[in-house]
Amino acid sequence: MTLANRSLVTIDDLSNGEILSLFSLADEMSSDMAGQYGVCRGKIMASLFFEPSTRTRLSFEAAMHRLGGNVITASDVGASSLAKGESIADTAKIIGGYADIAVIRHPWEGAAKVVADYAGIPVINAGDGGHQHPTQTLLDLYTIIKERQSIKGLKIALWGDLKYGRTTHSLIFALARFGADILFCPSPGLGVPQHIIDKLVTEYGGEVESVDDSVKKRNENLFPVDAIYTTPNSPHQLAMMPDISVQVELKGGVDALYVTRPQKERFTDKEQGDGIKYQYPVVNKKFLEAKAFRKTMVMHPLPRVDELAYDVDADERSMYFKQAARGVPVRMALLAALLGVKKTVVPLVESPALPRYPSYRHEPVPACPNPKCVSIQPTETKYLKPEYRIVKTNPLTLRCVYCEHGFEPKYVASIDWHEHRPDMKKYHSAGSHWAKDIRPENLIVFNSEEQAQAYGYKPSHFAGGHH
Repeated sequence: MTLANRSLVTIDDLSNGEILSLFSLADEMSSDMAGQYGVCRGKIMASLFFEPSTRTRLSFEAAMHRLGGNVITASDVGASSLAKGESIADTAKIIGGYADIAVIRHPWEGAAKVVADYAGIPVINAGDGGHQHPTQTLLDLYTIIKERQSIKGLKIALWGDLKYGRTTHSLIFALARFGADILFCPSPGLGVPQHIIDKLVTEYGGEVESVDDSVKKRNENLFPVDAIYTTPNSPHQLAMMPDISVQVELKGGVDALYVTRPQKERFTDKEQGDGIKYQYPVVNKKFLEAKAFRKTMVMHPLPRVDELAYDVDADERSMYFKQAARGVPVRMALLAALLGVKKTVVPLVESPALPRYPSYRHEPVPACPNPKCVSIQPTETKYLKPEYRIVKTNPLTLRCVYCEHGFEPKYVASIDWHEHRPDMKKYHSAGSHWAKDIRPENLIVFNSEEQAQAYGYKPSHFAGGHH
């Protein structure tokens, strides 16, 4: 399958084979940078960065210039028509008439999907709020493969802000797909959001085991791990004995330590006021003397603040400047492939088949509970309707197609009410067996009894949640 004219909104938009094909193209391009000039002659890239960026923006623009293409930019919401109340969809349609490909960074989660839906040209997500940052994940994977040849079976520790760090959200899914075990080492209060964990376990198999205090105490001379994702490829006996699995994982050392800064710009007012204790041990030369880190690659998407010391820069284990430099050939390969000016040969490799979830189709359509979701912003609700996939029936869970946050409705009903008699038009607790019995195409959800009654439904014996 060709990558031409496709968009990259989340890392799920690429199969494992397609990712590896991009890496082969990046290798080819980096070995002859001068020879790439002219590959994109006559092509225009729109660079739309509505949040601060140094590496991502400059590496994309450098990539397009090295390919011989041209760049047009919009980098300040205040200086664009978005400041006048223009919708993202209208902006996308206009940009689609000016450029051949667009790269967008935006604070709203799901904004890149809206641009991809309306622009009519390939669109690349350069970070949408705390949602995803798939091209950062590509160069992270590229770095690991260049240094370790393979990802399968590696132990990768994710360190710092795992709640708002969009780079880690994309990376978690990609590492799981390529068969790595993941150690979660969040700063206090900044753990991985539950909807990310739910998607990880549901779609990639494996297990996420919390590390209990007794295990932490036995391993206190190592480093703080809150939870471990073990791939389905892990030995069966370890998967059956989580405590032993945890100890084996911790004592075996770590292949890569992926450090992230606290994303203070995404903290809620309460988190800002509470002054979240994000200070974990600073990753410095002394910290890396621990046995677990003897052969560990130290990675960081940058910028760094205080979490990664400058004395690590000269250490041969430090990879973060190599990571950043590799962003140019990786993004050159991606631009050329999506524009269809370079063909990629996709190897036949195993890639987990992502499930196809049924869509939620009926009124009322609940508003997404994520305040950063593009679907609930006033300028976008004029044309955007929230959309959901039904990803679980026990408990019933809907996932927003824009920001991928999941939520559990309180009440359910069926449009296929018994014999279509008004007196049989009943609603039930989402915790009752009805939530599992109603077919997806007939499902209606309500967030309150008042809402259900406003739609003409009456409480059933199961409205109180009893089975």
